[in-house]
Amino acid sequence: MAITGRAVLLLLLGVVAVLLRPVPTTVGLWTLLVGAVVALDLALAPSPRRLQIEPQPVDPVRAGEPTAAPLLVTNTGTRRVRGVLRDAWQPSAGAGSVTNRHRLDLPGGERVRLVTPLLPVRRGERSADQITVRSLGPLRVAARQLSFDAPRSVRVLPAFPSRRHLPSRLARLRQIDGNAAVRIRGQGTEFDSLRDYVEGDDVRSIDWRATARRQSVVVRTWRPERDRRLLLVLDTSRLSAGRVGDTPRLDSAMDATLLLASLASRAGDHVSFLAGDRVVQAAVSGATRTDLLPRLSDAMTHLEPALVEADWTALGAAIARDGKRQSLVVLLTPLEPAAVEETLLPVLASLAARHRVVVASVSDQALDELAAGRSTVGEVYDSAAAERSRTLRRRTAHALSGLGVHVIDEPPERLPVALADHYLMLKSRGLL
Repeated sequence: MAITGRAVLLLLLGVVAVLLRPVPTTVGLWTLLVGAVVALDLALAPSPRRLQIEPQPVDPVRAGEPTAAPLLVTNTGTRRVRGVLRDAWQPSAGAGSVTNRHRLDLPGGERVRLVTPLLPVRRGERSADQITVRSLGPLRVAARQLSFDAPRSVRVLPAFPSRRHLPSRLARLRQIDGNAAVRIRGQGTEFDSLRDYVEGDDVRSIDWRATARRQSVVVRTWRPERDRRLLLVLDTSRLSAGRVGDTPRLDSAMDATLLLASLASRAGDHVSFLAGDRVVQAAVSGATRTDLLPRLSDAMTHLEPALVEADWTALGAAIARDGKRQSLVVLLTPLEPAAVEETLLPVLASLAARHRVVVASVSDQALDELAAGRSTVGEVYDSAAAERSRTLRRRTAHALSGLGVHVIDEPPERLPVALADHYLMLKSRGLL
């Protein structure tokens, strides 16, 4: 049961009656009158149980992008149902307190489709709560209220804001491929083109179908296979839980992973993915160009930072199993001096001996702001602490460079672009 503002207004009108007849019985009689009106309206209100609610599936969506949760509501009774339907979701699903309420005016035997707009702000499965219906009586003083269990969820994939940079990087990639199109034709496994037969060509390379079409002997040319491999390793240890601005480091690293993987797959490279802390939490390998991005997004959707230190010895063994051939290995991990020196540095020496290794880290611009502020005594102390942190990070990056490891330490909005540009630089120089 629920009462509306009309019931409250009706009760307040009793003040007029008391002023006209200021005796105790007036208050009691007016209260009984209002109670009788509410009870009558409640008895005449259609039962919400006559409504049949059918939740419709919600397609996966990326965090920060809008979607909608549709409902089919059918009035199986004969009486018209007027009232309000509330489609409640957990707060991180982004269903507003106003937009999740729908007015109902449904005649008997009819059906209506109601849509609740969602704007999820967190990855993972965002779940719905109960659906509550208030069926108003004819006087709209009171309403019958009933909640329905309707288990639903929407899968929220990692945000991919750096996707806007993909077209420009693909244009550069096409330019690089065009400049590097001096391909050695000969024996190989990748088809290159067709040309006329010349004396000395292997007869096994004759393309008989093309020969029949042209009415002249045509042979296939091949180019040596370029087995380029890229392995992306995502650190999900406690350090990845730190926030830079409003975004966790882990989510910023995921954004960079998606941009680089999209670019590398378009270039025809073999892309693999590992994520873990003390153990491997997710892995993707053997994905084709078309299903790489969906598989990566699915694998990262439920990843959360673990409150443990990263075991780079175990992760290094997983990298060795996955990357038996020479690869470009990109480690997306916070560049924290203590953690790098104690756990990552010993593993990097063996990795850099076999692979080209890049360490990509999300930096915090707050350090630069603290280092620049020296107006007060407190700011001077803050500036000294920030400068010390920056010096330790630079020293750590220099130590990694000494092992032949390239370090990219950029803010969240710059990291995906810087990593993609470094990849393109390697391509343009023929180093990948």
